Amino acid sequence: MFVESPVDSIEFNGRTVFVKRDDLLSETFSGNKARKFAYFLENEFPGKSVLIGHGSPVANSLYSMSALAKLKGVQLDFYVDHIAEQVMNSSVGNYAESIANGANVIDLSKVDDRQNLSVIEYIEQKVLPNRDDSLFVPEGGRCEYAKHGVQTLAKEVIAWAEMQKLEQLAVFLPSGTGTTAVFLNEYLVLNAPHIKVFTCACVGDAQYLTQQFNQLVADESMHPTIIELGRKYHFGKLYRPFYDMYCKLLATGIEFELLYDPLGWMCVESLFEQEFTQPLLYIHQGGLLGNATMLPRYQRKYSEC
Repeated sequence: MFVESPVDSIEFNGRTVFVKRDDLLSETFSGNKARKFAYFLENEFPGKSVLIGHGSPVANSLYSMSALAKLKGVQLDFYVDHIAEQVMNSSVGNYAESIANGANVIDLSKVDDRQNLSVIEYIEQKVLPNRDDSLFVPEGGRCEYAKHGVQTLAKEVIAWAEMQKLEQLAVFLPSGTGTTAVFLNEYLVLNAPHIKVFTCACVGDAQYLTQQFNQLVADESMHPTIIELGRKYHFGKLYRPFYDMYCKLLATGIEFELLYDPLGWMCVESLFEQEFTQPLLYIHQGGLLGNATMLPRYQRKYSEC
């Protein structure tokens, strides 16, 4: 369904780093979510007219699912805990673009029958039992179906490494649910053990990320290596080092997003400081649409790059 994403190279801290440009997979359906949702895009689901998802109203997954629903000609019902007023009023970003795609974003803080249920509990108890026409996708595409697209990514990485005649290769990508990282590493361990996956926990800590890995792949020998910096960063909060890293990367000619990539590249920096000598391929997982709302917040606080 997708054309293979290209690999560029940049200079970072005096080292050449290769960048797998999954942000260029498609104009409307790219990056990490394109890999996770490829199965749904490439297959038909007879009798299913509603796609059901959940998460943050500013999440990349919301926009990607809205694009998927539009392409498949089905309705997206996306459940969220609440929607901040500034998000609702914004004309740019993941939420605004998802609404433009026809997404139905349901704010559970405004429904009468929530009864103190979490978002996933509400979907499981109040929604799915009454919707035989629905196809449910867990938050962030965290499910077995994601293997299909991630394994395609793994095959592309293997083919590229062979073309470059690399005897060793480190692959780095930051993680939310860890779905892409763990399925990618699982495939590489079994088919190209000279290629190792490294990641970092952008949502929660390393222990939480390990728990996410375990729920998808029980064999810990298949898990990627988690890099830690020794400091806790709260997801979605503004940090000066994140903005500085964004600006530093922007100078390379490639724009990265502001939620996951700054921490990811800070971990790459940490690896290099430890005399890490392997060639490194960074997976650019897209998400740039979110910069439309994040970047002005950073610029108001720290001025422009």
